[in-house]
Amino acid sequence: LLIHSSTWRTLTCSTTSCPLTGDHTYTWYKNEQVVTEKTSTCSVLPNAKDSYTCAVKGLEDLSSPAVYGPRNTSVSVSPSGEIVESSSVTLTCSSDANTPVDKYTWYKKNGGGYQSMTGPQHVFNQIQSSDSGEYYCEAQNEMGTDRSTTINMDVKPTVAHAGEEYSSVIYCTVNKPRTRKT
Repeated sequence: LLIHSSTWRTLTCSTTSCPLTGDHTYTWYKNEQVVTEKTSTCSVLPNAKDSYTCAVKGLEDLSSPAVYGPRNTSVSVSPSGEIVESSSVTLTCSSDANTPVDKYTWYKKNGGGYQSMTGPQHVFNQIQSSDSGEYYCEAQNEMGTDRSTTINMDVKPTVAHAGEEYSSVIYCTVNKPRTRKT
């Protein structure tokens, strides 16, 4: 299946492994249900939750791979475990889509506003406590957009920073030795 851009998408069904001669009718499917039987093209208004396939009428058992928008979009953090200032942390956005995702956008919830970053990965080379917050990503292709759930990233401060002074109070208790009565 090929996709041509515009608000409505034109899907084109073609075969490359076994050339067909003459005119053929194509069966178009939306979510595994027959939508229409017509020419090799079909116009659709994409919805990320829908999938489309096609087949030559009479050869329906040889249908095309499904074309669909991003699904099951998720965020992973590497390395896993506690995140400490000055370490390197990578957020990765993953999504199941066919055609491939062509745009990833990252968001950090920031006091009601959002900070946007792009790409399937967002790398913090020297993460800071100010990077703590809630993050999510969106994956987009020609067929739609899907959003991940939000993850909370809590960056722990390091024990000491250069130039900062720390003071400690240590309490000691002295036990007086017992004397024996003889």
